[in-house]
Amino acid sequence: MSTTQTENTQREIEVTAADLPLHCPTPAMLLWNAHPRVFLQVEKTGTALCPYCGTHYTLKGGAGAAHH
Repeated sequence: MSTTQTENTQREIEVTAADLPLHCPTPAMLLWNAHPRVFLQVEKTGTALCPYCGTHYTLKGGAGAAHH
């Protein structure tokens, strides 16, 4: 993920194991127009959908990529 702040309009975001535990909004998103923080389970399936804003997260490397 980018380290610069972005507007909460990007709806497809690829994350890595370094971004776990995953929550939306992410630290890179602007908080003034954000919803409450929700933690998302991306490790098992490799994908997660935020129930608030509909952002789709994909774990780079797929399911199990977070395990060493």
